[in-house]
Amino acid sequence: MTAHEEEFQSGALHRRLGLNRRQFLAATTGLTAAATVAGVGPLASAAQAASGHDHGHGHDHGPKGALVAPSKRGIILYTVRDAISRDPLSTTLASGFRPVLEELSRIGYRQVEFAGYGQHANSEGGANLETVEGARLLRRWLDDNGLEAEGNHGFIPGSWPFTQPDLDRFKQHLEIANILGFGHVGTGNDPTGSAYKADWDVAADKWNALGRIASAAGLKLYTHNHDVAYSFLLDEGPLDEQGRPTRSSGTRRLEYFLKITDPRHVWLEMDIFWAHVAQFKYRTFTAPDGSTRTDVFNPLRVVQKQTKRFPLFHAKDGKSNPTTGNGYDMVPFGTGDIDYATFFSQMGARGYHNPMYEQDNAPGGTANPNQSLEFSEVSYDNLAALRAPRH
Repeated sequence: MTAHEEEFQSGALHRRLGLNRRQFLAATTGLTAAATVAGVGPLASAAQAASGHDHGHGHDHGPKGALVAPSKRGIILYTVRDAISRDPLSTTLASGFRPVLEELSRIGYRQVEFAGYGQHANSEGGANLETVEGARLLRRWLDDNGLEAEGNHGFIPGSWPFTQPDLDRFKQHLEIANILGFGHVGTGNDPTGSAYKADWDVAADKWNALGRIASAAGLKLYTHNHDVAYSFLLDEGPLDEQGRPTRSSGTRRLEYFLKITDPRHVWLEMDIFWAHVAQFKYRTFTAPDGSTRTDVFNPLRVVQKQTKRFPLFHAKDGKSNPTTGNGYDMVPFGTGDIDYATFFSQMGARGYHNPMYEQDNAPGGTANPNQSLEFSEVSYDNLAALRAPRH
Protein backbone atom coordinates (compact mmCIF):
# COMPACT_ATOMS: atom_id res chain seq x y z
CA MET A 1 0.00 0.00 0.00
CA THR A 2 1.32 3.45 -0.92
CA ALA A 3 1.59 6.33 1.53
CA HIS A 4 -1.26 8.07 -0.31
CA GLU A 5 -3.48 4.99 0.01
CA GLU A 6 -2.69 4.77 3.72
CA GLU A 7 -3.59 8.43 4.11
CA PHE A 8 -6.85 7.85 2.22
CA GLN A 9 -7.86 4.87 4.38
CA SER A 10 -6.84 6.49 7.65
CA GLY A 11 -9.09 9.48 7.02
CA ALA A 12 -6.18 11.94 7.33
CA LEU A 13 -6.67 13.17 3.80
CA HIS A 14 -10.26 14.36 4.25
CA ARG A 15 -9.22 16.25 7.39
CA ARG A 16 -6.29 17.87 5.59
CA LEU A 17 -8.61 19.04 2.83
CA GLY A 18 -11.04 20.54 5.36
CA LEU A 19 -13.90 18.19 4.46
CA ASN A 20 -16.06 16.28 6.87
CA ARG A 21 -16.09 12.54 6.30
CA ARG A 22 -19.41 12.48 4.45
CA GLN A 23 -18.34 15.27 2.10
CA PHE A 24 -15.09 13.43 1.51
CA LEU A 25 -16.76 10.12 0.75
CA ALA A 26 -19.27 11.86 -1.52
CA ALA A 27 -16.52 13.58 -3.45
CA THR A 28 -14.36 10.49 -3.88
CA THR A 29 -16.94 8.04 -5.23
CA GLY A 30 -15.28 6.19 -8.07
CA LEU A 31 -11.97 8.06 -7.72
CA THR A 32 -8.54 6.69 -6.97
CA ALA A 33 -6.31 8.01 -4.23
CA ALA A 34 -3.89 9.22 -6.84
CA ALA A 35 -6.52 11.43 -8.48
CA THR A 36 -7.45 12.72 -5.04
CA VAL A 37 -3.92 13.82 -4.23
CA ALA A 38 -3.62 15.45 -7.63
CA GLY A 39 -6.61 17.64 -6.78
CA VAL A 40 -8.56 16.87 -9.94
CA GLY A 41 -12.16 15.94 -10.70
CA PRO A 42 -15.11 16.09 -8.33
CA LEU A 43 -12.98 16.13 -5.19
CA ALA A 44 -11.40 19.40 -6.19
CA SER A 45 -14.85 20.92 -6.70
CA ALA A 46 -16.09 19.57 -3.39
CA ALA A 47 -13.04 20.82 -1.54
CA GLN A 48 -13.45 24.27 -3.08
CA ALA A 49 -17.12 24.35 -2.16
CA ALA A 50 -16.47 23.20 1.40
CA SER A 51 -13.81 25.85 1.89
CA GLY A 52 -16.01 28.59 0.45
CA HIS A 53 -14.14 29.16 -2.82
CA ASP A 54 -16.31 29.33 -5.92
CA HIS A 55 -13.65 29.57 -8.68
CA GLY A 56 -15.87 31.15 -11.29
CA HIS A 57 -19.18 29.42 -10.51
CA GLY A 58 -22.02 31.90 -10.42
CA HIS A 59 -22.36 34.92 -8.19
CA ASP A 60 -20.64 33.98 -4.94
CA HIS A 61 -20.44 36.97 -2.63
CA GLY A 62 -17.84 35.24 -0.49
CA PRO A 63 -18.13 33.87 3.03
CA LYS A 64 -17.19 37.04 4.94
CA GLY A 65 -20.15 37.98 7.10
CA ALA A 66 -22.52 35.75 5.13
CA LEU A 67 -25.30 34.16 7.16
CA VAL A 68 -25.37 31.19 4.78
CA ALA A 69 -21.94 29.86 3.83
CA PRO A 70 -21.30 29.13 0.14
CA SER A 71 -21.22 25.38 0.78
CA LYS A 72 -24.65 25.55 2.46
CA ARG A 73 -26.59 27.38 -0.26
CA GLY A 74 -29.14 24.91 -1.55
CA ILE A 75 -32.30 24.45 -3.60
CA ILE A 76 -35.03 21.84 -3.62
CA LEU A 77 -35.50 20.60 -7.17
CA TYR A 78 -39.28 20.94 -6.87
CA THR A 79 -38.66 24.63 -7.60
CA VAL A 80 -37.38 23.76 -11.09
CA ARG A 81 -39.59 20.71 -11.68
CA ASP A 82 -40.78 22.15 -15.00
CA ALA A 83 -37.21 22.25 -16.34
CA ILE A 84 -36.49 18.72 -15.13
CA SER A 85 -39.67 17.28 -16.62
CA ARG A 86 -39.77 19.00 -20.03
CA ASP A 87 -38.86 17.29 -23.28
CA PRO A 88 -35.26 18.11 -24.26
CA LEU A 89 -36.14 17.48 -27.91
CA SER A 90 -38.62 20.37 -27.91
CA THR A 91 -36.44 23.18 -26.55
CA THR A 92 -32.91 24.52 -26.27
CA LEU A 93 -33.45 25.35 -22.57
CA ALA A 94 -31.98 23.18 -19.82
CA SER A 95 -34.15 20.08 -19.62
CA GLY A 96 -33.78 16.94 -17.50
CA PHE A 97 -31.66 16.30 -14.44
CA ARG A 98 -28.20 16.58 -15.94
CA PRO A 99 -28.53 19.97 -17.70
CA VAL A 100 -30.52 21.44 -14.80
CA LEU A 101 -27.90 20.35 -12.26
CA GLU A 102 -25.24 21.91 -14.50
CA GLU A 103 -27.18 25.17 -14.59
CA LEU A 104 -27.74 25.24 -10.82
CA SER A 105 -24.02 24.67 -10.29
CA ARG A 106 -23.23 27.50 -12.68
CA ILE A 107 -25.51 29.80 -10.69
CA GLY A 108 -23.58 28.90 -7.54
CA TYR A 109 -25.69 26.38 -5.64
CA ARG A 110 -23.74 23.71 -3.80
CA GLN A 111 -26.58 21.70 -2.26
CA VAL A 112 -29.76 20.21 -3.69
CA GLU A 113 -32.75 18.41 -2.24
CA PHE A 114 -34.60 16.03 -4.51
CA ALA A 115 -38.38 15.89 -4.91
CA GLY A 116 -38.55 12.50 -6.57
CA TYR A 117 -36.45 11.01 -9.34
CA GLY A 118 -38.65 11.40 -12.41
CA GLN A 119 -37.85 13.33 -15.59
CA HIS A 120 -38.98 13.34 -19.24
CA ALA A 121 -38.51 10.02 -21.02
CA ASN A 122 -36.33 11.69 -23.69
CA SER A 123 -33.84 12.94 -21.09
CA GLU A 124 -30.55 11.18 -20.55
CA GLY A 125 -31.11 8.15 -18.33
CA GLY A 126 -34.82 7.85 -19.16
CA ALA A 127 -37.98 8.74 -17.27
CA ASN A 128 -37.45 6.96 -13.96
CA LEU A 129 -34.17 7.22 -12.04
CA GLU A 130 -35.66 5.74 -8.85
CA THR A 131 -33.40 2.71 -9.14
CA VAL A 132 -29.92 1.79 -7.99
CA GLU A 133 -28.62 2.33 -11.52
CA GLY A 134 -30.45 5.63 -11.83
CA ALA A 135 -29.07 6.79 -8.49
CA ARG A 136 -25.53 6.02 -9.61
CA LEU A 137 -26.10 8.12 -12.73
CA LEU A 138 -27.48 11.02 -10.69
CA ARG A 139 -24.58 10.72 -8.29
CA ARG A 140 -22.08 11.08 -11.13
CA TRP A 141 -23.84 14.23 -12.35
CA LEU A 142 -23.84 15.66 -8.83
CA ASP A 143 -20.14 14.97 -8.40
CA ASP A 144 -19.31 16.36 -11.83
CA ASN A 145 -20.93 19.65 -10.84
CA GLY A 146 -19.61 19.95 -7.28
CA LEU A 147 -23.10 19.44 -5.83
CA GLU A 148 -24.04 17.66 -2.62
CA ALA A 149 -27.49 16.14 -2.23
CA GLU A 150 -28.91 16.58 1.27
CA GLY A 151 -32.27 14.84 1.15
CA ASN A 152 -35.40 13.92 -0.77
CA HIS A 153 -39.13 14.35 -0.47
CA GLY A 154 -39.78 10.70 -1.04
CA PHE A 155 -41.71 7.65 0.07
CA ILE A 156 -42.94 7.17 3.63
CA PRO A 157 -45.08 4.09 4.39
CA GLY A 158 -48.71 5.02 4.90
CA SER A 159 -49.56 1.90 6.84
CA TRP A 160 -48.86 1.28 10.51
CA PRO A 161 -47.90 -1.37 11.41
CA PHE A 162 -45.92 -1.54 8.17
CA THR A 163 -46.74 -3.94 5.37
CA GLN A 164 -43.72 -5.80 4.05
CA PRO A 165 -43.95 -4.22 0.55
CA ASP A 166 -44.01 -0.72 2.11
CA LEU A 167 -41.08 -1.57 4.35
CA ASP A 168 -39.10 -2.98 1.43
CA ARG A 169 -39.77 0.13 -0.65
CA PHE A 170 -38.71 2.40 2.22
CA LYS A 171 -35.46 0.47 2.59
CA GLN A 172 -34.85 0.81 -1.15
CA HIS A 173 -35.19 4.58 -0.74
CA LEU A 174 -32.57 4.45 1.99
CA GLU A 175 -30.25 2.53 -0.34
CA ILE A 176 -30.74 5.14 -3.06
CA ALA A 177 -30.17 7.91 -0.50
CA ASN A 178 -26.82 6.43 0.48
CA ILE A 179 -25.72 6.10 -3.15
CA LEU A 180 -26.57 9.77 -3.64
CA GLY A 181 -24.69 10.75 -0.49
CA PHE A 182 -27.62 12.15 1.47
CA GLY A 183 -27.32 13.05 5.11
CA HIS A 184 -31.11 13.04 5.45
CA VAL A 185 -34.16 11.34 4.00
CA GLY A 186 -37.71 12.58 4.34
CA THR A 187 -41.06 13.59 2.96
CA GLY A 188 -42.90 16.70 1.86
CA ASN A 189 -46.01 15.74 3.84
CA ASP A 190 -47.04 16.32 7.44
CA PRO A 191 -46.93 13.23 9.72
CA THR A 192 -50.74 13.31 9.81
CA GLY A 193 -53.44 15.73 8.72
CA SER A 194 -55.50 15.06 11.84
CA ALA A 195 -56.28 17.63 14.52
CA TYR A 196 -56.57 14.99 17.25
CA LYS A 197 -53.94 14.07 19.81
CA ALA A 198 -54.57 10.32 19.50
CA ASP A 199 -53.70 10.39 15.79
CA TRP A 200 -50.50 12.30 16.45
CA ASP A 201 -49.57 9.69 19.06
CA VAL A 202 -49.93 6.99 16.38
CA ALA A 203 -47.93 9.07 13.90
CA ALA A 204 -45.15 9.46 16.45
CA ASP A 205 -44.96 5.70 17.00
CA LYS A 206 -44.66 5.15 13.25
CA TRP A 207 -42.04 7.84 12.78
CA ASN A 208 -39.98 6.62 15.73
CA ALA A 209 -39.91 3.16 14.14
CA LEU A 210 -39.00 4.55 10.71
CA GLY A 211 -36.39 6.81 12.30
CA ARG A 212 -34.63 3.86 13.90
CA ILE A 213 -34.47 2.12 10.51
CA ALA A 214 -33.10 5.27 8.87
CA SER A 215 -30.55 5.80 11.65
CA ALA A 216 -29.30 2.24 11.20
CA ALA A 217 -28.65 3.15 7.56
CA GLY A 218 -26.70 6.26 8.62
CA LEU A 219 -29.45 8.75 7.71
CA LYS A 220 -31.58 11.31 9.54
CA LEU A 221 -35.31 10.95 8.91
CA TYR A 222 -37.19 14.24 8.61
CA THR A 223 -40.70 15.52 8.06
CA HIS A 224 -41.67 18.80 6.41
CA ASN A 225 -44.43 21.14 7.58
CA HIS A 226 -47.26 23.00 5.96
CA ASP A 227 -49.18 25.70 7.78
CA VAL A 228 -51.88 23.44 9.24
CA ALA A 229 -49.26 21.38 11.12
CA TYR A 230 -48.72 24.43 13.33
CA SER A 231 -52.41 24.86 14.09
CA PHE A 232 -53.77 23.94 17.51
CA LEU A 233 -54.11 20.34 18.66
CA LEU A 234 -57.55 19.19 19.84
CA ASP A 235 -56.58 17.49 23.06
CA GLU A 236 -58.97 18.63 25.83
CA GLY A 237 -62.51 19.76 26.62
CA PRO A 238 -65.90 18.16 25.98
CA LEU A 239 -65.99 15.19 23.64
CA ASP A 240 -67.94 15.07 20.39
CA GLU A 241 -70.37 12.28 19.44
CA GLN A 242 -67.41 10.15 18.32
CA GLY A 243 -65.60 10.57 21.62
CA ARG A 244 -63.02 13.05 20.35
CA PRO A 245 -61.91 16.21 22.19
CA THR A 246 -63.29 19.51 20.89
CA ARG A 247 -61.01 22.03 22.61
CA SER A 248 -57.30 22.73 22.96
CA SER A 249 -54.67 23.18 25.63
CA GLY A 250 -52.96 25.63 23.25
CA THR A 251 -50.37 23.11 22.08
CA ARG A 252 -49.63 23.17 18.37
CA ARG A 253 -49.70 19.90 16.46
CA LEU A 254 -46.12 19.73 15.22
CA GLU A 255 -44.72 21.01 18.50
CA TYR A 256 -46.45 18.09 20.21
CA PHE A 257 -45.00 15.70 17.62
CA LEU A 258 -41.54 17.11 18.25
CA LYS A 259 -41.99 16.54 21.99
CA ILE A 260 -43.07 12.91 21.76
CA THR A 261 -40.72 11.67 19.01
CA ASP A 262 -37.21 10.44 19.72
CA PRO A 263 -34.67 13.25 19.06
CA ARG A 264 -32.09 10.60 18.19
CA HIS A 265 -34.15 9.34 15.25
CA VAL A 266 -36.65 11.98 14.06
CA TRP A 267 -35.87 15.46 12.72
CA LEU A 268 -37.81 18.29 11.09
CA GLU A 269 -37.39 20.44 8.03
CA MET A 270 -39.16 23.73 8.73
CA ASP A 271 -40.73 25.37 5.72
CA ILE A 272 -40.31 28.92 6.97
CA PHE A 273 -42.93 30.34 4.60
CA TRP A 274 -45.64 27.95 5.77
CA ALA A 275 -44.63 28.57 9.39
CA HIS A 276 -45.27 32.28 8.83
CA VAL A 277 -48.59 31.48 7.17
CA ALA A 278 -49.46 29.60 10.39
CA GLN A 279 -48.48 32.71 12.34
CA PHE A 280 -51.02 34.66 10.26
CA LYS A 281 -53.83 32.08 10.26
CA TYR A 282 -53.75 30.29 13.61
CA ARG A 283 -53.80 32.92 16.34
CA THR A 284 -56.71 31.88 18.57
CA PHE A 285 -58.00 28.65 20.08
CA THR A 286 -60.88 27.52 22.26
CA ALA A 287 -59.52 26.67 25.70
CA PRO A 288 -60.87 23.79 27.84
CA ASP A 289 -63.11 26.22 29.73
CA GLY A 290 -64.68 27.45 26.49
CA SER A 291 -62.93 30.80 26.40
CA THR A 292 -61.17 32.10 23.30
CA ARG A 293 -57.48 32.66 23.82
CA THR A 294 -54.83 34.26 21.65
CA ASP A 295 -51.37 32.85 21.04
CA VAL A 296 -49.29 34.20 18.15
CA PHE A 297 -46.96 31.59 16.68
CA ASN A 298 -43.26 32.41 16.63
CA PRO A 299 -41.37 30.14 14.17
CA LEU A 300 -37.95 31.41 15.26
CA ARG A 301 -38.62 30.66 18.92
CA VAL A 302 -39.65 27.09 18.07
CA VAL A 303 -36.31 26.54 16.31
CA GLN A 304 -34.29 28.23 19.05
CA LYS A 305 -35.66 25.83 21.67
CA GLN A 306 -33.94 22.85 20.01
CA THR A 307 -32.27 24.12 16.91
CA LYS A 308 -30.47 20.89 16.04
CA ARG A 309 -33.80 19.11 15.53
CA PHE A 310 -34.05 21.27 12.36
CA PRO A 311 -31.12 20.28 10.12
CA LEU A 312 -32.96 21.43 6.99
CA PHE A 313 -35.05 24.48 6.12
CA HIS A 314 -37.06 25.54 3.13
CA ALA A 315 -36.04 29.13 2.52
CA LYS A 316 -39.25 30.20 0.84
CA ASP A 317 -40.12 33.89 0.81
CA GLY A 318 -43.44 35.67 0.90
CA LYS A 319 -44.67 39.19 0.37
CA SER A 320 -47.28 40.22 2.94
CA ASN A 321 -50.81 40.30 1.55
CA PRO A 322 -53.47 40.21 4.30
CA THR A 323 -56.25 40.03 1.68
CA THR A 324 -55.32 36.42 0.84
CA GLY A 325 -56.14 33.39 2.93
CA ASN A 326 -52.48 32.71 3.65
CA GLY A 327 -51.44 36.29 4.38
CA TYR A 328 -48.51 36.08 1.96
CA ASP A 329 -47.87 35.80 -1.76
CA MET A 330 -45.01 33.45 -2.65
CA VAL A 331 -42.09 35.31 -4.30
CA PRO A 332 -38.38 34.73 -5.12
CA PHE A 333 -36.14 34.58 -2.07
CA GLY A 334 -35.06 38.00 -0.85
CA THR A 335 -37.91 39.88 -2.52
CA GLY A 336 -40.50 39.31 0.22
CA ASP A 337 -41.17 40.45 3.76
CA ILE A 338 -40.12 37.43 5.83
CA ASP A 339 -37.20 38.54 7.98
CA TYR A 340 -34.63 35.92 7.02
CA ALA A 341 -31.71 38.03 8.21
CA THR A 342 -33.00 37.92 11.78
CA PHE A 343 -34.13 34.30 11.51
CA PHE A 344 -30.81 32.94 10.27
CA SER A 345 -28.71 35.13 12.58
CA GLN A 346 -30.63 34.18 15.74
CA MET A 347 -31.59 30.52 15.26
CA GLY A 348 -28.40 29.17 16.86
CA ALA A 349 -25.92 26.42 15.86
CA ARG A 350 -24.26 28.59 13.23
CA GLY A 351 -23.15 26.54 10.23
CA TYR A 352 -25.23 23.48 11.16
CA HIS A 353 -28.38 24.07 9.09
CA ASN A 354 -29.01 23.50 5.39
CA PRO A 355 -31.40 26.05 3.87
CA MET A 356 -32.99 25.05 0.57
CA TYR A 357 -34.53 27.75 -1.59
CA GLU A 358 -38.02 26.75 -2.64
CA GLN A 359 -40.75 28.49 -4.59
CA ASP A 360 -43.83 26.49 -5.45
CA ASN A 361 -44.95 28.94 -8.15
CA ALA A 362 -41.56 29.45 -9.83
CA PRO A 363 -42.47 27.67 -13.10
CA GLY A 364 -43.61 30.23 -15.67
CA GLY A 365 -45.40 27.93 -18.11
CA THR A 366 -45.44 28.66 -21.82
CA ALA A 367 -45.37 32.41 -21.19
CA ASN A 368 -41.94 32.23 -19.57
CA PRO A 369 -40.53 28.70 -19.80
CA ASN A 370 -37.20 29.64 -18.20
CA GLN A 371 -38.72 31.50 -15.25
CA SER A 372 -37.96 28.90 -12.57
CA LEU A 373 -34.24 28.95 -13.38
CA GLU A 374 -34.27 32.76 -13.59
CA PHE A 375 -35.94 32.94 -10.16
CA SER A 376 -33.37 30.46 -8.89
CA GLU A 377 -30.58 32.80 -9.94
CA VAL A 378 -32.20 35.83 -8.31
CA SER A 379 -32.81 33.82 -5.16
CA TYR A 380 -29.25 32.50 -5.04
CA ASP A 381 -27.86 36.04 -5.23
CA ASN A 382 -30.14 37.18 -2.41
CA LEU A 383 -29.32 34.14 -0.27
CA ALA A 384 -25.61 34.78 -0.78
CA ALA A 385 -26.02 38.48 0.09
CA LEU A 386 -27.86 37.81 3.35
CA ARG A 387 -26.15 39.43 6.34
CA ALA A 388 -27.07 39.87 9.99
CA PRO A 389 -29.16 42.99 10.63
CA ARG A 390 -27.38 45.97 12.15
CA HIS A 391 -28.65 47.20 15.49
